[in-house]
This record gives sequence, C-alpha cells and structure tokens, in this order.
Amino acid sequence: MYLWIKAIHVISIISWMAVLFYLPRLFIYHTENKDNKDFVKVVKVMEYKLHKFIGIPAFWGTLITGLLLLYLNPALFKTGGWIHLKLTAAVLLILYYIHLAVIRNNLEIENYKYSSKFLRFYNEVPTILMIIIVIMVIVRPF
Repeated sequence: MYLWIKAIHVISIISWMAVLFYLPRLFIYHTENKDNKDFVKVVKVMEYKLHKFIGIPAFWGTLITGLLLLYLNPALFKTGGWIHLKLTAAVLLILYYIHLAVIRNNLEIENYKYSSKFLRFYNEVPTILMIIIVIMVIVRPF
C-alpha cells in the first residue's frame, strides 16, 4: 500500500507543480493586459479553472498522501536533516500556493496589488523550492 500512496503522491505533486508554475504566469498576462477587457475576461476564466479544478485537488492529493507517507514511515525523521529541510520547503510551497489564491481573488475583482515585474520574480519561487525538495529527497545530503 505504501508504494501506491507514494505513486499517488508523485502524481499529485506533478499536477500541483504545473499549477504553481503556470498560475503566476497567467497573473503576469492578466496584469500586463488589464486594459484589454476581453483578454482579461478570458484569463480570469483560465485562472479560475486552473486553480479550482487542477490546483485544489492536486494540492489536497499532495498534502494528504504526503502526511500519510510520514505517518506510515515515521523512521524518515531519523534519517537525517534532509527530511526537515524538505518539509520546510514543502510548507513554504503551501504558503506560496495560499498566497497565489489571494492574488487570484484580488485579480478577480480587478485589484492589481502587484506589478508584472514583481510577479515575474515571484514566479521563480516554486522552481527554487522544487530544486531544494528534489535534492533533499534524491541526494539526501544531510
């Protein structure tokens, strides 16, 4: 059963990461074209569907299976500091995702709180965290 849960976890992560990479990109297009109402209307639908129908299920799939894996294999906490750094990066990804939902809600009501320049920088956050997570899980340097 453990390997099936792990497989579902990896599938969920891949889906969730797709959202974490693409949703901020949509925010950039949305912000840069805020005066083009027809374009904004289409991008709002894309943001909503990506978040609601892919992001939320993938997030919960990742979180639930990840917690299950830790519950079923608590010895992971005794394998070195890598797991702690990996989990810290995972928590930061969760906070990032929650913030993306806040940004999406603001853009939905045309509250342009962030510039496209900020969003371009912010779009790199999940890549950095993903690199840390993959290195911690595969290489286990600590």
